[in-house]
Amino acid sequence: MRPTATIGADRAQAATAGYVAELHDIAAAGGVTHSGVAPSAPLLRARRELRRRAAAGLADDMAFTYRNPERSSDPQAAVTGAQAIFVGALPYGAATPARPGGVSGRIARYAWDDVTDRLRVAMWDVARRLRADGWKAVAFADDNSIVDREVAHLAGIGWFGKNANLMVPGAGSWFVLGCVVTTAPLPVADAVVGDGCGACTRCLDRCPTQAIVEPGVVDARRCLSWLLQKPGSIAPHWREAIGDRLYGCDECQDSCPPTVRFGRRPELHVEPSAAYVDVVALLRATDHEVLDRWGRRYLADRDPRWARRSALVVLGNTPAAADDPDAVAVLRAYLDHPDEILREHAAWAAARLGLL
Repeated sequence: MRPTATIGADRAQAATAGYVAELHDIAAAGGVTHSGVAPSAPLLRARRELRRRAAAGLADDMAFTYRNPERSSDPQAAVTGAQAIFVGALPYGAATPARPGGVSGRIARYAWDDVTDRLRVAMWDVARRLRADGWKAVAFADDNSIVDREVAHLAGIGWFGKNANLMVPGAGSWFVLGCVVTTAPLPVADAVVGDGCGACTRCLDRCPTQAIVEPGVVDARRCLSWLLQKPGSIAPHWREAIGDRLYGCDECQDSCPPTVRFGRRPELHVEPSAAYVDVVALLRATDHEVLDRWGRRYLADRDPRWARRSALVVLGNTPAAADDPDAVAVLRAYLDHPDEILREHAAWAAARLGLL
């Protein structure tokens, strides 16, 4: 056990802005551009909203932080004795690469690269520094243990946009968020960032399914990002709206003026294969190949059938596929597929392309 005097000195050190700046520098080495400190009190507003939206059916059958609102809104459940939360935001606003030839499906920007993995590494670097200084610290990124947008808001990093994303002033919303819950008494943000959306409603107006049912509130039952991730059959009345989206939807961010204006970062680069997937190749691939080549993205139950299901919808929404012999051949093969859901989506796609 360390001497009491040393503990007291460390407490004084941890409570300074200079110490927080050192933690920011550690996170910045891993790509984090914005950081702040939130209090460790229960996230009561988030807890109320999680309960309200779940009760209204807006969460559909999503789990995530809805699974246990009491836990995901209580930093003490993450780290007993927590006194502060260090929060970091890592950007992913790479320029859109040129689209390859053939029939391809779009991937949402956040899934172009392993940005969450890089953020997780950066947050654990911060946690290790705190632990080395004698404090408890646990890092979280894309984790159901804490409502990350809430703590980022309380840390003074940004405001809640009308599209429900955290908006960073002068930078937009193309960020992934992570945090470190710690017993160190870090000084918390003096104030949260006020609303910066003003009268703008472009994200609400441009949503393909009108899933943003009120400012800052998304109905998961209508959200294309969720519909493409959840298992089961995609309801026919949503399939046309999916368009060429294979995974996720960026419309509410791509239509956001500050995000588009400030969010692109020329130093970030991705290959076309990260932003687009050859759907014919995906539909021909074995289960092992699907998981090996595309499985780093979320697939419900790690089941390749959901990627194939979505690829069939993309085929049906691509008129040029009707003139592509490979696309037509693979689609006809799926009309006799042993999986009922894949047969159903293949029949819909074939009918839409005039092949039935």
